[in-house]
Amino acid sequence: MKELVVISGKGGTGKTSTVASFAALAPRPVLADCDVDAADLHLILSPTIRDRADFVGGNRATIDPERCMGCGACQEYCRFDAIHWTPEGGYRVDPIACEGCGVCVRFCPGEAIDFGAAVNGEWFVSDTRHGPMVHARLGIAEENSGKLVTLVRKKARETAEQLGLNLIVADGSPGVGCPVMASLTGADAVLLVTEPTPSGFHDLDRVVELLRRFRLPAMVCVNKADLNLELTEQIEKYAIERGLQVAGRIPYSPAVTEAQTAGLSVVEYGDNDAAESLRTIWDRVAQLLQLTPNF
Repeated sequence: MKELVVISGKGGTGKTSTVASFAALAPRPVLADCDVDAADLHLILSPTIRDRADFVGGNRATIDPERCMGCGACQEYCRFDAIHWTPEGGYRVDPIACEGCGVCVRFCPGEAIDFGAAVNGEWFVSDTRHGPMVHARLGIAEENSGKLVTLVRKKARETAEQLGLNLIVADGSPGVGCPVMASLTGADAVLLVTEPTPSGFHDLDRVVELLRRFRLPAMVCVNKADLNLELTEQIEKYAIERGLQVAGRIPYSPAVTEAQTAGLSVVEYGDNDAAESLRTIWDRVAQLLQLTPNF
């Protein structure tokens, strides 16, 4: 089984649009949306949910007023300013500020604090027109997105094994944080999507530095490449110098936005320059899946 992860150093580079096109081009893939903080692959693929479950990523403290002695030890030891005194109800835990560390539970002399499981979001297994898809939704201001990414990838692999499919295409998280590392761990190949802007180049450099730790075969493609050909050439030169392959360039095209409005990937929308470029890039990425690490 092979797993391709598509990532970017920053949001808004066209990563999800690229994955949606790969979904249409790849041979019977299992799709995984690992961008759980701001999942949007479902907007193009219109999944039909067939299985869903809560995501429990940690614990959260609650104070039982019947058992609370009012000593204030919990507030004293809390380093997240999550426990406050209220004249009406005594000490209370702010569920948004609580990090689930358990220190208050450890030092409460009256054992008045419960430490139950915290539901941080939901995960789904769905059907799309291009095959099965595993995706998730993290709750507002919730933590543990890295754990949820790991769960999404695990369920995608289980789905592939159950259906006898041998390819997973994952829409990874942007940036360089914990969700990105959770997206990359154990993958077979990576495609980096960037754009010819100073911020795009800067964030590409950051994610390449992270990627070196994983020793994965990787390619770079430049989206909206014709908007700044000089910077596009600099990015491609940089990629080659760092040992990455250049997958190709995607030109700016109004067809991309038009396809999204129609709920389609750009390669499904019709003949256009962007679709043709994505087909070429997919062919090169498919070859990459057979390569050994190039770092």
